[in-house]
Amino acid sequence: MSKSSVVVPVSNRQPFSTSSFRNHSRLSSDLAPFRSRIRSCARWGSCLLFLLFYCLPAAFSAKGTGLLVVSGVSCGYGSMTGSGTDFCTVTLTGAAPVGGAVVNLSSSNAAVLVPATVTVPMNANSAKFTATASSVATAQTVKLTAAASGTYASFTLQLNANGPALSMNVASMAFGDILLSSSGTKSVTLTSTGNVPVTVNSATLTGTGFTVSGPTFPVALNPGGTVLLTVRFTPTTSGATSGNLTIASNSSAGSSAVIGLSGTGLPTLSTLSCGNASMTGSGTDSCTVTLTGAALAGGTAVNLSSSNLAVTVPTAVTVGANATSAVFTATVTSVGTAQPVTLTATAAGVSANFALQLIAAVPTLSVDAASITFGNVTLNTPATQSVTLTSTGTASVTVNSATLTGTGFTVSGATFPVTLNPGQAATLTVGFTPTTSGATSGNLTIASNSSAGSSAVIGLSGTGLPTLSTLSCGNASMTGSGTDSCTVTLTGAALAGGTAVNLSSSNLAVTVPTAVTVGANATSAVFTATVTSVGTAQPVTLTATAAGVSANFALQLIAAVPTLSVDAASITFGNVTLNTPATQSVTLTSTGTASVTVNSATLTGTGFTVSGATFPVTLNPGQALTLAVVFNPIATGTATGTLTIASNSSTSSSAVIVLTGAGTAHQVELSWNPPSNSSDPVVGYNVYRAPSGTSNYQLLHSSGDVQTTYVDSPVQSGQSYDYIVMSVDSHTVLSIPSNVFRVAIP
Repeated sequence: MSKSSVVVPVSNRQPFSTSSFRNHSRLSSDLAPFRSRIRSCARWGSCLLFLLFYCLPAAFSAKGTGLLVVSGVSCGYGSMTGSGTDFCTVTLTGAAPVGGAVVNLSSSNAAVLVPATVTVPMNANSAKFTATASSVATAQTVKLTAAASGTYASFTLQLNANGPALSMNVASMAFGDILLSSSGTKSVTLTSTGNVPVTVNSATLTGTGFTVSGPTFPVALNPGGTVLLTVRFTPTTSGATSGNLTIASNSSAGSSAVIGLSGTGLPTLSTLSCGNASMTGSGTDSCTVTLTGAALAGGTAVNLSSSNLAVTVPTAVTVGANATSAVFTATVTSVGTAQPVTLTATAAGVSANFALQLIAAVPTLSVDAASITFGNVTLNTPATQSVTLTSTGTASVTVNSATLTGTGFTVSGATFPVTLNPGQAATLTVGFTPTTSGATSGNLTIASNSSAGSSAVIGLSGTGLPTLSTLSCGNASMTGSGTDSCTVTLTGAALAGGTAVNLSSSNLAVTVPTAVTVGANATSAVFTATVTSVGTAQPVTLTATAAGVSANFALQLIAAVPTLSVDAASITFGNVTLNTPATQSVTLTSTGTASVTVNSATLTGTGFTVSGATFPVTLNPGQALTLAVVFNPIATGTATGTLTIASNSSTSSSAVIVLTGAGTAHQVELSWNPPSNSSDPVVGYNVYRAPSGTSNYQLLHSSGDVQTTYVDSPVQSGQSYDYIVMSVDSHTVLSIPSNVFRVAIP
């Protein structure tokens, strides 16, 4: 229901008696320029004509249209962050007169600029203007004010500070004691705590042994967003180490934040070595224990032991502070037969061994192969062969090690050093697991104390053959007909001549080539799968096979089905003022697996219209269309209708939306200001109305209280009315009429 607000200035003037005139001080002040003339009148009645000509014009506007009053000012946004514009509207209580109405504008804060004035065009009751806001560093409140004819209205706009902020969940990281060549990790979480995104530009480190991992910088974090950094400490030298992790960003709290880092590198045992790996008869061997770094203050104690009573060592040796090694002596007693001895050093739970061979006679080692050929072996597939070591001398032989060169070769079967008594044999398993395509060679070196030679070298060779790794396609599902680009990938580069890969499909709806070849030195090849449209959903398995290895890809075929969904079964407009359009929306969505065509949208019912599309219109799957439904009543009372959506939807060819609404009549709201300086109290008000341009005023309301508002309802659409108000004092005397205010009903 439309409402017109009116503010009518009312005086408490009494034109009927001289006593009443004296009791109404406001009339006296209003007629100050004419007081001498009024006093010269011999009788009140003789002054009545004078009052009509000199008093009444002062209470009316120059054009006789009444006092236009600012009823409100509003803007699109109640709050703004950063710079921008806000679109605002100033509204009058009625239509502007000929020439328009000028409304003064002002802002309480220089951060928001508005025009000095805005003009409401003739016969309009509102006008728009733009408020321009600048960025502020702190939150601020701004009042926008519109004023005209001594009245004003205001709108409060909140300006929010625009600034990025970054916080960290730790201020320092203490790694404590970490063994050399070992690592310790800790993490720090960076959080965007501002109201705009913050950019983390870099994370830089100082200090030896510290590394940081995480995202690639710069990285932008939206408000509330986080990113995790991992700091690792891998000490390379003994002792305490410190450093810093510096986070650089555009945070308003500071461009960089520093996190202190600290840790201590603890040395541990690295090796145990002696001057002689074998000894014949009695004697001494000079041995050395070596740490991974310099010993800390107080030194590092290393425990020592021997596996054979024929060799004695101290129970312990101390590596002095800041030193990396210490020397001790192993004392050897002569033995009747060749004997192996293992010297062991232990510190901080880490052990190192040294093999010492005691020789009493002549040891000899024989190896049953001079070379091992593996031939063609599929990539990442182990192949094994064996080699036998035999003690063929008159004394035990010690095999100290079996070392390898060449990529992909391994050896197992013994823990070295190993001692073989005369006639005893040991079998080693040599493995070849190629990781790259093509020929590979290497050596297996057997080190021993054999009198025939301290080392035996066995040549190793093999060729890595790539095989099928994966089969993949661009689309895991397809609707209707089309093509899908697919790729076969090998475990390595194809050899000369390429690698042929056979292809097949489990469903005739999808065809593929019979084979595809991965070219020499390439690791993949592409082919096309052609899809035919199906009536029902069907699964398809594509298979690729090479060298006995297969890979599959699952492709889902989806039937193309058009479906239309409507988000409302009914639209209720409620009460709508006559000739005042009200709008609601309805959304049509393509929810099927094929495009749906909306053929028409037809209406029934008076006052209803629809817009938003030109039919027919096609919606792809997932696409939506919004229609605007308008109700503009021309008569009071309930109105009903329907909106019918016709389409090729598989669920229904038409969807019906029920429309309801009610037209309501206009009314006029009046309000006025009471007399401010009357000596005789006001006890009530009379409200009169006349058709505009006439003097046929009728009493609408006679109030026995001092309420200064009244609602005139109903009023006729398309009509114009004039209103006046008179106050009544305690002697039941009426004042002169107020200004006339004219209201045009839409």
